Amino acid sequence: MACYQFSSLCRKNVLIICALMLHSFFTNAQAGKPNIVYIMSDDLGYADLSGYGRKDYTTPNLDKLAMQGMKFMNAYASAPLCTPTRVAFMTGRYPARTQLGLKEPMEWSAQDSMTGLDPDIPSVATRMRSAGYETFLVGKWHLGFTPQFSPLRNGFDYFFGFNGGGVDYISHRSPNGGAPDLYENYQPVEMKGYMTDLLMQKAIDVINREHNRPFFLAVTFNAPHWPWQAPGDKAYPDTMDWKKGGSAATYAAMMTSLDNAVGTILKALDKKLIAQYNCHLHK
Repeated sequence: MACYQFSSLCRKNVLIICALMLHSFFTNAQAGKPNIVYIMSDDLGYADLSGYGRKDYTTPNLDKLAMQGMKFMNAYASAPLCTPTRVAFMTGRYPARTQLGLKEPMEWSAQDSMTGLDPDIPSVATRMRSAGYETFLVGKWHLGFTPQFSPLRNGFDYFFGFNGGGVDYISHRSPNGGAPDLYENYQPVEMKGYMTDLLMQKAIDVINREHNRPFFLAVTFNAPHWPWQAPGDKAYPDTMDWKKGGSAATYAAMMTSLDNAVGTILKALDKKLIAQYNCHLHK
């Protein structure tokens, strides 16, 4: 996860922000505040991108981010597991400085269900909101299972995604026959589709909204985290261990899906920028 997290962040700083500064100039009254899109993957290995040496499949869209931005050969996430890494991103603190950051990671248990990211701790979303931004989270949260620890309590104006550490890509349920885990804000929703595609489309919907203020959009994909499911696969049986199964071919299909989703989001950003630019030229 570390490599893609840092590569996408650098692309955001160098290219996406620069491009969207033009977008914000044409669409936002507050000049100088660019729209920001942050894209994160989950459990992505260092050599899982063709730009970092993968040979049996290609990731052209993610490779392009690195080529047009900055490519790090020696960079690290703040922790090797989901929850503490997300705590660090959201708070800007070392994970161990918060109680939640000591969870490696949060599990689907009665004990862990009672904890989450403390809304009293400033987060990147609360800081962005204070700076005049609309804030959106699309994807994996894994920083609290209950409404009191939801993204909406931690600075986000809108949330679409799931609360747990993983979700069946097809049924959108928690492991071991658990409950459905797909939400829009506080409301559970039922949708058909492969999870990577659903998150991609919701991110595009956010981008295409009419925005009166600059926006901060965090797109936190769960791919290629287990369970090992490619587009077109069936949901896992309730009794099957999600960490078992899978194959090199399935993983390649999951990565191809993720790469395509990122490319589609970037195309939507480009299309939105061009449309707004032409609109203002004709006014």
